[in-house]
Amino acid sequence: MPSAGAAGASGQLPAHMQIQRDNVICGPDLNYHTETVKQNDIYKLLNINNAWDFRDWVDQFRINVQQKDKLDMQFDMVGIDPAIANAFRRILIAEVPTMAIEHVFYVNNTSIITDEVLAHRLGLIPLNADPTLFDFKTREEAASEKNTFVLRLQVTCKRQGSQMVNDRVYAEDLKFMPMGSLMPDETGCRFAVGQQQMLPQGVQPVDDKILLAKLRPGQVIDLEAHCIKGQGKEHAKWSPVATAWYKLLPEVVITKPIMGERADAIAQECPGLFEVEGKGKGRKAKANSAREHPKLLEKVRRMSGEEFWEDHIRLQKRKDHFLWTIESTGMFTETVRHSVQGQR
Repeated sequence: MPSAGAAGASGQLPAHMQIQRDNVICGPDLNYHTETVKQNDIYKLLNINNAWDFRDWVDQFRINVQQKDKLDMQFDMVGIDPAIANAFRRILIAEVPTMAIEHVFYVNNTSIITDEVLAHRLGLIPLNADPTLFDFKTREEAASEKNTFVLRLQVTCKRQGSQMVNDRVYAEDLKFMPMGSLMPDETGCRFAVGQQQMLPQGVQPVDDKILLAKLRPGQVIDLEAHCIKGQGKEHAKWSPVATAWYKLLPEVVITKPIMGERADAIAQECPGLFEVEGKGKGRKAKANSAREHPKLLEKVRRMSGEEFWEDHIRLQKRKDHFLWTIESTGMFTETVRHSVQGQR
């Protein structure tokens, strides 16, 4: 968000206007001051410049990673307009390219699962493949080693004694074919060179134990799956994130000192969020981090509308501080790294 009073000669907003400008006020029934203030001259009568300044933005903007593992990531994005934060969310969901199964060519399928349903299940398998190694394939283009890689699924269920073999078909049964299609006349896929050097480790599903089908003795699945590069805006199977969302940083503010028995009462009502400092008649309540106690925030919102508490506490949310959660499909690390590079 722009920095009010950024210029040295400019004044400062009155305290109540600064609060309204920087925060969403969460009342007991409604949220107030939800809009962002963008007009350059909105505070002109107060001799305050509200113009956006790139240097101020560089100084204020930051990303703090709170948690990161193989599939999930949580981080704070601070000092940015909500429109830009939402654009980043939409880029993650719809604009980041990945590889997914697009065409399935059946040789034989005698399982109980129909061809269409099985093809849909195959398309949703997340694959460990670097999309920067491939070109986008148009409908008119023929499949080649530059825009396609091929996986083969060939499973037959048999009975051996009292046991059944291959009665469950998993994602790990998909085998990478570095030389491309074994039936180029039918699929139209012809490789000029193999993909051994391009993909020395081959291609594997993110999770080997994704169940694709169940078979009975004598049933067969034999197919080729052709994978191409795409984006989530065309189909969700190309989205690298299962979900990407954010919320505003909540803050609980003590607007009037809470002393004595009233301090004991609020600490009992919201344990952990409020605690009592000091002893005797001079003891007072202190508010701790609101983000660590999300289950109590709605209670605080309700309490802020009660006559006993309305002058003492306020729930608000920072307009420029976003708490992000990204749940990856497993392609997260490589895909997001390349997406960031591509957006520069």
